[in-house]
Amino acid sequence: MFMCAVTKPIFTTEGDVFFDGKIDIWPFITQEPVKRSSKNRKRGELETKPIQSITKVHIRAMLITNVLPTIRAKWPAGLSKHIYIQQDNAKPHIAHNDREILEEAMKDGFNIQLVQQPPNSPDMNMLDLGFFRSIQALQYQKSAYNVTELLRAVNNAFQNLSPQCLRFVFITLQACMIEVMKRQGGFDYHIPHMNKTKAAREGTLPDYPSIDKQLVVDSHQHYSQS
Repeated sequence: MFMCAVTKPIFTTEGDVFFDGKIDIWPFITQEPVKRSSKNRKRGELETKPIQSITKVHIRAMLITNVLPTIRAKWPAGLSKHIYIQQDNAKPHIAHNDREILEEAMKDGFNIQLVQQPPNSPDMNMLDLGFFRSIQALQYQKSAYNVTELLRAVNNAFQNLSPQCLRFVFITLQACMIEVMKRQGGFDYHIPHMNKTKAAREGTLPDYPSIDKQLVVDSHQHYSQS
């Protein structure tokens, strides 16, 4: 299992990448000394093994040790330091008011908050919506025969994924949000297809899908009454 953190990439008006949006990807692994010698390893050498059961302890340690410091290190100067990290609703994930996380999240002038993905909303998680499929397609191009090779293949796939692909997934996510608003919170829709590749090639791809002002007003009213 991996912890992955991304945000929407930023491009200049000339189309150059200002910020690729890729924070990092980290495996949940442990290293244990080999108890018996084999043709692959000598006794006492460290062997990389996946953590089979991920708990809150592992998630909290991953956030404090890797995710939050890396966000602070990579975040472009001049951008707002008020950041939301969306988690899905897996049981091991950390509550928004976890004391240890709050202490780490407020360092260096940042205000990083944990929020949960809306329940029963599979398209509201951009990693599952398209990002994981994209890096998986790259990872499958590399043969992996052990955990170490798999980790290398996944990391290379993450690094090689283009910021443009990440941009496409975020635009699709926003389009799905609009569809949900049209259905007052329902999910009986098909994921919109916007010919993003062609629009990007022609220079007509917007940063955000257009949305009707009245839809925003109606959605806010519906939410307030629910």
